[in-house]
Amino acid sequence: MSRVSEAGLLEWLLDSDPALRWQVLRDLVHAPADAVAAERARVATEGWGARLLALQGPDGLWDGGALFPARRRGPDAGDESGKTSGQPWTATAYSLLLLRQLGVDPRHEQVRRAVALVRDNCRWEHAGQPFFEGEVEPCINGRTVMLGVYFGQDVGGVVARLLGEQLEDGGWNCWTERGSVRSSSATTINVLEGLLAHERATGGSAQSTAARRRGEEYLLERKLFRRKSTGAVVHPDWLRLSFPTRWHYDVLRALEYFRAAGDPPDPRVREAIDLVRSKQQPDGTWPLENTHPGRVHFALEAGDGLPSRWNTLRALRVLRWYERDRST
Repeated sequence: MSRVSEAGLLEWLLDSDPALRWQVLRDLVHAPADAVAAERARVATEGWGARLLALQGPDGLWDGGALFPARRRGPDAGDESGKTSGQPWTATAYSLLLLRQLGVDPRHEQVRRAVALVRDNCRWEHAGQPFFEGEVEPCINGRTVMLGVYFGQDVGGVVARLLGEQLEDGGWNCWTERGSVRSSSATTINVLEGLLAHERATGGSAQSTAARRRGEEYLLERKLFRRKSTGAVVHPDWLRLSFPTRWHYDVLRALEYFRAAGDPPDPRVREAIDLVRSKQQPDGTWPLENTHPGRVHFALEAGDGLPSRWNTLRALRVLRWYERDRST
């Protein structure tokens, strides 16, 4: 693409799947609510959303498992992406997460049936726990809360467990069961997203709001990507833009959380904002930089190093949130 106007950039974003179009209409175009709703309704019946729903098995599972696919053998164990290394992303949890990121309407009858099958049949590999009751790792349980809230399932017990697992430094760590006492940004962002969703849906509680604020402070103290002790970048991958993010942490995912929380931008996010702004390409787009390897159902983007509609949408709405507050 050559350099395009803002109108041209929006046209490029809209020339895509219904899952992306409805979010562009809502967040960038500010289209009328009925137009947004009409486009969103198409996600379950057209494009990526319909394709993903069609891949659910008769038992309600995707690829035969909750977090990991059932073991498969033989020449058909791969997929059209050709990816064989890394964590597979085709099991039930990550399929539901992708449906949520696509924005499929949870009230759609086909979606309701799909979620009911998961509720009734899907069990975690850890110890056979029912899917929406969660398991033992906070990073998994944070995503379970987010999914349960989105798809209308009771996840209050999972929230209570998470609140009891917050560490002294304000965050969470999936290795708590193994004795870890220091938080992880990757675990913390998963929990924060879940707690925010639950708070929005139920009104939350003073305890959950306080826990969420402490978790936010954990990230902000580190300017979203630096070590608190030395100021060094924690991991170079945190500076690279991915989509879907899966369980992984990066600065754009963290900024999206703070935007969703709805508060004015904290001054400590400025460096992360400047980083995202610096990644805009001469043609006005943002690239895909860090696809997390592993088997996928199907690709959403052309590949790393190329313009990414998803990252362009995500970057633009984060920057608009930041700049809108500064201009008022």
